[in-house]
Amino acid sequence: MSDFDFSKRPGKRRTRFYSPGIDEALVTIVTPYYNAGKYFEETFNSVMNQTFPWFEWIIVNDGSTNQEDIDILNKYAKKDRRIKVVDQSNHGPSYARNTGAEYASTELLVPLDSDDLIAPQYLEYLYWVLYYNQEASWAYTDSVGFQGQEYVWKRKFNAKKMKKENFLVVTAMIRKRAYESVGGYKVEKWPYHEDWRFWLDMLSKHMRPVRVPIELFWYRRHDSGRSSTVERNKEQKKFCEHLIKEAAKGVDIKVKGISFIDEYDENAFYRAEYTEWEKSNDYEKSEKRVLWLIPQMVMGGADKFNLDAIAGLNNLGYKNYVLTTIHADHIWRQRFEEYTDEVYCMAEFLTPAHFIEYVSYIIQSRLIDILIVSSSYIGYYMLPWIREHFPELVIIDYLHLEDWCWRAGGYARTSAAANGITEKTYVCNSSTRQVLINEFGCDPNSVECMYIGVDHKYFDQSKEKAGYLHEKMGISMERPIILFPCRICAQKRPFMIIDIAYGVIKAVPDVAFAVVGDGPQLDELQRAIKKKKLQKTIYCLGASNNMRACYRDANVVLICSINEGLTLTAYESCSMGVPIVSSDVGGQKDLVGDDVGALVPLQQSAMDTNNRKYAQSEVEMYVNKLVQILGDKDYADKLGNAARKKIEDGFSIELMIDKLHNEIQMLCTDRDREKKRQQLSNALRIVSHFSTDYYTIYLKWEEQSKVKEEQPKVKGILLILYSTYAALIKIPFLGQYINLVANAVSKKLINGKD
Repeated sequence: MSDFDFSKRPGKRRTRFYSPGIDEALVTIVTPYYNAGKYFEETFNSVMNQTFPWFEWIIVNDGSTNQEDIDILNKYAKKDRRIKVVDQSNHGPSYARNTGAEYASTELLVPLDSDDLIAPQYLEYLYWVLYYNQEASWAYTDSVGFQGQEYVWKRKFNAKKMKKENFLVVTAMIRKRAYESVGGYKVEKWPYHEDWRFWLDMLSKHMRPVRVPIELFWYRRHDSGRSSTVERNKEQKKFCEHLIKEAAKGVDIKVKGISFIDEYDENAFYRAEYTEWEKSNDYEKSEKRVLWLIPQMVMGGADKFNLDAIAGLNNLGYKNYVLTTIHADHIWRQRFEEYTDEVYCMAEFLTPAHFIEYVSYIIQSRLIDILIVSSSYIGYYMLPWIREHFPELVIIDYLHLEDWCWRAGGYARTSAAANGITEKTYVCNSSTRQVLINEFGCDPNSVECMYIGVDHKYFDQSKEKAGYLHEKMGISMERPIILFPCRICAQKRPFMIIDIAYGVIKAVPDVAFAVVGDGPQLDELQRAIKKKKLQKTIYCLGASNNMRACYRDANVVLICSINEGLTLTAYESCSMGVPIVSSDVGGQKDLVGDDVGALVPLQQSAMDTNNRKYAQSEVEMYVNKLVQILGDKDYADKLGNAARKKIEDGFSIELMIDKLHNEIQMLCTDRDREKKRQQLSNALRIVSHFSTDYYTIYLKWEEQSKVKEEQPKVKGILLILYSTYAALIKIPFLGQYINLVANAVSKKLINGKD
C-alpha cells in the first residue's frame, strides 16, 4: 500500500443530500459526543456521503460543557432527518454507546466516534456481508490511521492473538442481539480499552466476525485520545491490563473469522433469486447511469481504458458505478474513486455465488441504464440472467484481445458466447474484430472497433524535461535509450531483450535499455542480466508513476510481446513522438507501421509463451530496425513527428469518448433494439432456470479449476449448456425440455451421482 494517498480521506465535503425516511432505516450508527465540535463536520460529511443511505444516526450528547461544541452538534443534527440527538449527563463513551443502542430501531449497530471517518461504501459493504453470512455476529473492514500517524492497517483475524493484542478498532457493524448478549460495553471507574474488552466478550461467547480486506474505516490519531491517556497513567494502565487479562481468559481461540480471500465457494450450487429492491439511493435521475462490470483496478491498458472512459463520461454528465469480480490489490481503486465513490470490489465481501444477486440490487437501487462488461470472465456468464430480469437494460461489451493460450481464446471466447445478449461488442483493434467474426461466428454488424485513445494533451513531449531516465540509471545524457515499458511476464517476452541487446551493442556500444515495469518474471530477468554481465546495458527500474518522463528520454520504444490487442504503451509512445519497434501481433498494425517505426513478424507460436529460445532471424530484425533508428536522427525525428500527428488525427481520448457517448445514445434510443431486448428477455423467461444454472455450473467448474482437480462431468455439462444456449433463444419451445435436463443434472452433481 505504498501508493496509498492519505490526502483522499472521506468527509472533506458533503456530496450526497438524499435523505430517505427514518422508517426505511436498516442500520443504526451510534456516536458518543463530548465537546467534539473540532472534527465533527468531517465525521458528519462522511456519514451523510454513505452510498447505503438507509440508516439512522443516534448521537448521544454525553454531557458536553462547551456551548460552542453543543451549537455545532445542534447545527448539523438539524441538517438531516435521520439524525436523533439524545442528551445525558457525562458518563463516558461506553455508557453513551450503550444509551445509543437502546434507542436503535434496527438490528445492526455501528459504533462510530465523533472524530473518526467512514468511507462512502462502508455501510454498503458491511450490510451485505452480514446479510449473506447470518452465522457472523459482526463485520469490520481494514482501516487507515491518519493525522497524528499515517498507516494502512491490514491484519487477518486471529482469536488467539486477540488475547494479547487488540488489532481491531471500535467501529464495526454488530448484530444488536449479539451486542445485548454480552451486555454492551462495560463501564468501569476509569477509562480503559473498552472496545478490546467488548471483542473479547464476544469471542468468549463463540461469536464469529467477518473481515472485509479493504480500508474503509479512518481512525484519527492524536495524543489526546483515551488510549493514549490510559497508557500514560501507570495506575490506570495496570487497572486496564487486569481487566483485559480477566476478559481474555474466557476467549474461545477456536473461533475462526470469515474472509473471502483464498477461500473456495461452499455455496457454488446456490440458486440465485431475483428479488425486488424498491428502495433507491438517489431519486434524482436526469442523466444516464452506467454500471461497469470489470475484473480489477490495477495498472494496465484495459484498466486505463476503463478509467479514461469513466472520466470522460463523467464530464458529459453520466453517473458511473463500478463492480469488480476478482481478488486483486486494486492499486488504482483511489484513482477510480476520483470519478465515482460507487466502487465495490465484490470478491472482498461476497462469494461468487452471490455476485449476481448483488449486481441485480445495484441495477435496481441505482436505476442503471447501461451495463458495460469488459474482460470479466465471470461477468460474461452473468449476462443471460441479467438480460432475463432486466429487459430495458442496455448491455454492451468492450473486448481488448483474444488469447489462444488461455481457455481457447480467453475473453474473446466468452464474449462471443454472449454475442446477442450483448447488443454491441466493441473491440480495441481490427484484428480482434476479425477473430470474433471469423473464428467465433459473431455477426459482423454486432462487432465494431473503438480505439482506446490516449490523452495527447498530457502525453506531450514539450511538457516534460529531459534527464529522468538518465538520472535513474546513473548514465550520461549522451547515451541513447531503448525503452521496454511493460509488465514483466511471459506474454511480453522480456528475456528476448537480452538477445536483442547483444546485437544492438555491436553497432551502438553505449546503448542503454530501460526496463520499466514490474511482474512475476522481474527477479528472474535481473538474475539473467547479471549472469550475462549486461548490468551496464540493461537497467531494470521497476514500475514507474511517471511514464511521461520515461517516454521523454527514450529514443525508441521496444515491444516484443507474443500476444497483444493494441498496447497502451504504443499509444503513449506515439503521443510522445517516440518511434516504436513492435512485434506484429494482435492489432498493433492498426497504429504501428513503417510510418512510425516498424513491425517485426512473430516467429514463435502464440501457444509457446515459455519458450525462451528465440529465432535468430526474428532477433536480427529487431536489432536492425533499432540500430537504424538510433543511427539516423533525421529518420528518427520523421518517425516521431508522424507518430504524434497520427494520434492527434485519429487516436485521441476525446475521439474515443465522443464515439462511446454517441454509441450509448444510439443504443438507448433505438426502438428496434428496445423491442429485441424485450423479446430476448421473454425467450429467456420461457426457460426460466436455464440462465441461473448456466452461471451456477460455470462457478462449479471454476472452483474445480482453482484446486486443479479434473471434473469431466462438470466440464461436459458446461459445454452442453454452452453449445445449446443460442439454439434455445431461437427455438424457445425446446427450452422447457433443456431446462428440465439441466436441473436434473445439477441435482445429480449435488448428490455426487454420475
